[in-house]
Amino acid sequence: MKLKDGLTPEAIKKLNAIKVKEKHTTKEWENIMGVNRDTYKRCNGAVRRK
Repeated sequence: MKLKDGLTPEAIKKLNAIKVKEKHTTKEWENIMGVNRDTYKRCNGAVRRK
């Protein structure tokens, strides 16, 4: 049984109106996933950026 089966027709219409299909580029996906974030390392107790 799916979640949609238990909803009223009005609620299903609202859900379908909310659905927005966005196309993201590879660069945008990398930013979303945090590929380009700084990396940190401990050196003598201090945290430093690599």
